[in-house]
Amino acid sequence: MGKKKSSRRLFLQGNEAIVEGALAAGCRFFAGYPITPASEISEILSERLPQVGGTFIQMEDEIASMGAVIGASLAGVKSMTATSGPGFSLMQENLGFACIAEVPCVIVDVMRGGPSTGLPTSPAQGDVMQARWGTHGDHPIIVLAASTVQDSFEITIQAFNFAEKYRTPVILLSDEVVAHTRETVELPPVEELHVIDRIAPSMPPEWYIPFEDNSRGVPPMAAFGDGYRYHVTGLVHDVRGFPTQRSDEIEPFIKRLFRKITQGFNEIQITRSYMMDDARVGVIAYGSTARSAKRAVMDARKRGVKAGLLQLTTLFPFPRYAVEEVLRQCRSVLVPEMNMGQIYREVKRVNQTKCSVRKLNRIDGRLITPDEIFREVLKM
Repeated sequence: MGKKKSSRRLFLQGNEAIVEGALAAGCRFFAGYPITPASEISEILSERLPQVGGTFIQMEDEIASMGAVIGASLAGVKSMTATSGPGFSLMQENLGFACIAEVPCVIVDVMRGGPSTGLPTSPAQGDVMQARWGTHGDHPIIVLAASTVQDSFEITIQAFNFAEKYRTPVILLSDEVVAHTRETVELPPVEELHVIDRIAPSMPPEWYIPFEDNSRGVPPMAAFGDGYRYHVTGLVHDVRGFPTQRSDEIEPFIKRLFRKITQGFNEIQITRSYMMDDARVGVIAYGSTARSAKRAVMDARKRGVKAGLLQLTTLFPFPRYAVEEVLRQCRSVLVPEMNMGQIYREVKRVNQTKCSVRKLNRIDGRLITPDEIFREVLKM
């Protein structure tokens, strides 16, 4: 018997861990444009991708980057890009194309202060609603958020798995703090990782119907260049990919886009609970703010306050049932975030109880500290 491979322990930045996760998930194409605080992702992949037979292209801008990512994915290659707020804005039109054409890909947005050029090297969480609604039209989307460097590795793999399984773009939100924090990360052997690949058609090309419905709502995806030829458009289309104005084709198509995501809610909606079993004061947080919140909850417990944390890994589709459970259990809930209250509004929206929901915000490019959250928890 061969010797079993052991895990690697590395001291990495969050951006470096995203690279490791992408490569482990099978990413072999990256197109992007440098932008702080995400530049390390493209810089490292420019060296690492060619070493594993992949392709790296620095594009002229973020619009073209997203277009190249879509093209590579249609050709059968797991593809990604990485950017920050201003570049993310430029990607929105092509992101919508990827949604309607059902093109799997991963978009990493390492958030910084805004709007516009904003605070180039300072953390923020202001892109949350842009991630959900940035591209126009009524569409489903999967948005994940990393909190630690280990998260950055594991959730990147999860992002690729969701993209491939559900044939959809997946947005991974990081921020400057997570991106540039260094922590020890454990990287399991590649063969022990759970990696999902898109389902290829099992029928010959002449029988292939590229957007045909099935029980999962996710049609098999043929790669261009493998003998399958089909039409890809940003217009609403029929099952063969051609534009349509027929109501009996439009409505089933749009509903299928939503159904393929709603059927996967149990798998897609990821949350983590800390000390929530008997909590009377709850904190709901995500990203780097969840790091501070976890420390604050531990400090509050030492003071005899029954505090707990619900950390949101999935931001959209919004994990309503996990949040509602916290709202039913606790007499008060705090939502700290580095914006004016974007997830806070979602928590308020689903609050059907008499639970008091409060927010704690910073918008000055500084991380919300554990002490700030601790003091608010004590007041509650």
